Amino acid sequence: MSGGVGPTCNDISLPNEEVQGHENSHLNPLKPVPSPTNPSKTRFLTLRQLNCLAVMIITAASGMGSLIFDPRNKILRLYVTTAAIIGLYLPVAYIFEGILEGDKEGIKAAAPHVFLLASQVFMEGVAFSDRFSIPVRVFVPVFYNTRRIFTLVEWLKSEFSKVDHGYAGSARRLYVGRVLAVANMAFWCFNLFGFLVPVYLPKAFKVYYSESKVKVKD
Repeated sequence: MSGGVGPTCNDISLPNEEVQGHENSHLNPLKPVPSPTNPSKTRFLTLRQLNCLAVMIITAASGMGSLIFDPRNKILRLYVTTAAIIGLYLPVAYIFEGILEGDKEGIKAAAPHVFLLASQVFMEGVAFSDRFSIPVRVFVPVFYNTRRIFTLVEWLKSEFSKVDHGYAGSARRLYVGRVLAVANMAFWCFNLFGFLVPVYLPKAFKVYYSESKVKVKD
């Protein structure tokens, strides 16, 4: 009010505002007010998504090996399971811990490997069908494995240069990151130069050309 004359512009309120204010005045003080949710807050990966990705890796690798190997081979299944643990589960756990500890450099170094592995799984699921020939199917794992070697080299450099750049995290995480990077480098180098190139490629092309000869005869 101004001078007792009447309401001024500051005193004018809309009917909806008056009703809302009347309702707010009768709110139960003991009833908790729900806090607004933040739609921009997202999670990196849920446990269910992580399990689905691991199953996709095992399924894709099993389909890859079934071209030239028996899919019921226990050694092949053990090899694929080991690849999922070393290449997916442990790096993702390492990234999660880095989020909690604020290790941005470790996350930045490990994330490309996980991303390329997930991309490889997706492309293998697309390529390993009747629409594509065996050479195309073979090209996918060889290409992605070769590309990931370069990301693993960068991961190794980052882990072993943390101390020089003033790393402030725990010593345990430093050693775990180094061991994990070395283990992935050793495993995927063996997978490329000890399995894909000398074993998988020759047998896959042998199957392809034998099938081509049969089709020509028919």
